[in-house]
Amino acid sequence: MVLNYIWIFFFGVAFLVALFKLLFDGDTEIFSAMIKSTFDMSKTGFEISLGLTGVLTLWMGIMKIGEQGGAVKVISRLIHPFFKRLFPELPSDSPAYGSIMMNLAANMLGLDNAATPMGLKAMQEMQEYNRKKDTATNAQIMFLVLNTSGLTLVPVSIMVYRAQLGAVNPTDIFVPILLATYFSTLVGLIAVSIYQRINLFNKVVLAYLGGMTALICGVIWYFSTLDRETIAVVSGAASNIILFSVIILFIAMAALKKVNVYNAFIDGAKEGFSVAVRIIPYLIAILVAVGVFRASGAMDVLMSGFEYVFACMGLNTDFVKALPTALMKPLSGSGARGMMIDTMTTYGADSFVGRLASTFQGATDTTFYIIAVYFGAVGIKNTRYAVPCGLISDLAGIIAAVIIAYLFFA
Repeated sequence: MVLNYIWIFFFGVAFLVALFKLLFDGDTEIFSAMIKSTFDMSKTGFEISLGLTGVLTLWMGIMKIGEQGGAVKVISRLIHPFFKRLFPELPSDSPAYGSIMMNLAANMLGLDNAATPMGLKAMQEMQEYNRKKDTATNAQIMFLVLNTSGLTLVPVSIMVYRAQLGAVNPTDIFVPILLATYFSTLVGLIAVSIYQRINLFNKVVLAYLGGMTALICGVIWYFSTLDRETIAVVSGAASNIILFSVIILFIAMAALKKVNVYNAFIDGAKEGFSVAVRIIPYLIAILVAVGVFRASGAMDVLMSGFEYVFACMGLNTDFVKALPTALMKPLSGSGARGMMIDTMTTYGADSFVGRLASTFQGATDTTFYIIAVYFGAVGIKNTRYAVPCGLISDLAGIIAAVIIAYLFFA
């Protein structure tokens, strides 16, 4: 229902803005640009889904090996005390725990291609316990919001873009991103817990959250001792080594249990194609709406409105120039990436605005894209409170990014 209103809002506002431009500015090309955007976004949505097919096939096959070899069960036991309290609806022996952990770990390392199939696998496993197949469960919403909060330990891709655009120190946004994304995740967790009445003051929950906080502080300290070239090398190598080690561990454990590894991979891989096909209509729907909203100029109008409001409040409006990246991020990852690059190109990679745009890019994740893909893969239409909680998490990340950027870069 929420996505329905959002869809109508995007198209309605886009039409009104375009009509205004036609009548008062004489812009006869505006509707042409909007129609072109619908075709372009439809093609993009299909290409993204098609591009996911190979990755989904690979990682669903790997996850099946992990399931049959017992590796997923071992992972589940390690995080079970914590996740049992965050996902009380899931049975203690559910394989979804392992998939959830693998997905979150891949996201933390910035391995998006690996995270998506693991997340879809987790959604499918949680869907098995869903009595109302078209309505999101509490467990699925908690998992989705943890994803949309975008907790990232190593934002390698953002550092690479900054280096390409001439930043003197491309890694200077590492700590700000880590802090902003942590606040985003924490607020998202609290928001969902309030809806679901989960006790976050439980000793076990506090112990795990405290350990995670200590880990993040340790990572911050370690990377703060390295120069920018070493950070890029270490973070990239660590991500790839960890990922490949997981694959080898899954295969080794399955081989020790005398599982037919090849057949297990094929059984899991078969699911990849069907999942990719199911995603197509949901993904195209949200991308077309976003594209029309951008093409109409509604995004530019929105930015002007924000700048006026903040100026009236007596606030420094320097950050407004970076807001397009923040507002686009929940809608489209590639769109936000384009906004970030455009901002750095226009104002400079080492400008306050350029650094803030980079921090926005790493602070949260693509809420509506994740909702469209993850819920679409299992046929969920009623998202309940997933969108509000996801957007609350995004807002926390945006506010944290602005405050942190002023502390670090102003």
